[in-house]
Amino acid sequence: MDGELEGRVALITGAARGIGAATARRMAELGAMVVCADVLFEEAATVASEIGDAAIAVSLDVSKEPQWKGAFAAARGAFGPVDVLVNNAGVMETASVVDTTDEQFDRLISVNFRGPFLGIRTAGREMTATGGGVIVNVGSVVATTPVETLGVYAATKGGIAALTKAAAMELGPKGVRVCVIRPGTIATPMSGPDTADDPFHRVLALGRIGQASEIADAIAFAASDRASYITGTEITVDGGWTAGRYALEVTGAQSVLEST
Repeated sequence: MDGELEGRVALITGAARGIGAATARRMAELGAMVVCADVLFEEAATVASEIGDAAIAVSLDVSKEPQWKGAFAAARGAFGPVDVLVNNAGVMETASVVDTTDEQFDRLISVNFRGPFLGIRTAGREMTATGGGVIVNVGSVVATTPVETLGVYAATKGGIAALTKAAAMELGPKGVRVCVIRPGTIATPMSGPDTADDPFHRVLALGRIGQASEIADAIAFAASDRASYITGTEITVDGGWTAGRYALEVTGAQSVLEST
């Protein structure tokens, strides 16, 4: 809905690419002033430049607390206090649990769990001082339906879901809502170049991979007043992944797919 984020200041992590970039663009379209935060500063600056005067870019390594303070200070200086934080930045390491190296484990925990924790802590303190706000964390359906080689990644997303509920309970009385958006597989640079043609998506209820813009719409909704009674919960946007999948060996499944 046009203008539903008018006057809001939104800080979006991982805004250089994929879901983060799509979210920055969508929120700006809805009237928000956006802070495109990413460790990939030049790419984030390109996204901000494309948006125009309603956007700035900041360099942010989400695993480092001083940089969080700097990002919020930059937002205040450019637009005012942050009303919406989107904890989107994340990394993926593929390895079985027993083959995951210490370096892979530490990177996943540092970016995917410590990063959002620092964001929630920073935003929670600032938002309670300014009268409230919204924190939207980007999780994943693999938090509850893990797939092989993504065990530790799934654990970080499960941790964020639990942390979201705790933060929602603590911050709700202070006017801050906290929720999780759980994407399925989405066509982004992190998913890899071959994901869109992966036969896996053919057996989903919607029969296709998701688009970053579809997750951006869900995030924008969660940040808006239309979601004013939503907190401490998970909104799943997965094309039916967690509902079930067509088992091609079951009689009739192939014909159903062929008829769509």
